[in-house]
Amino acid sequence: MNISPYFRNLRTAYLAELDDLTFDSEGNNILSKRLAQRRKEMEFLAHMLEISPEMVAVVFHKAFRFSTLAVFDNLVSLEPEDLPEWGSLADCLSVEPWAQPLVEQVCKQSKGEWFLSLAAGLEYLYHQPEHPQSSGADDGDASEEEEEDADAIEDRARDEASAEWLAEQGFDRKE
Repeated sequence: MNISPYFRNLRTAYLAELDDLTFDSEGNNILSKRLAQRRKEMEFLAHMLEISPEMVAVVFHKAFRFSTLAVFDNLVSLEPEDLPEWGSLADCLSVEPWAQPLVEQVCKQSKGEWFLSLAAGLEYLYHQPEHPQSSGADDGDASEEEEEDADAIEDRARDEASAEWLAEQGFDRKE
């Protein structure tokens, strides 16, 4: 699977947004509660479809079931101006019943169908391995992946050091 730079960047932001919503200050997993609240704010969030799509796309977390994976492998290789219309994806995925009213609400927005294609792409990527193999990757792609791997290792080391310091200060470790 080849992921466009646009989707690669948005995927990172999408995962960070989900991560921010997942735990409260005491380390309790409250993702469902926060997503439910965010879904109630859809009228307001609809104004952010183009500005911060990752912040709105989390509303559709676990909303789609993908049936034609090749279509979404292709979708995430595209740049934003090349995304297919939402209606063209109807035979390739199903929408969970709880999300159908949200889909209808978003479709009423000027960029709603574009955004729903983008949200489906982000949710599809959420279920894919972190560093999928790229078809026809050149040396530049390989070094970029190596750099991302090094960044991930550095981030884990930093997180571990932070957790260790907090534990030394008397805070419980977040598992």
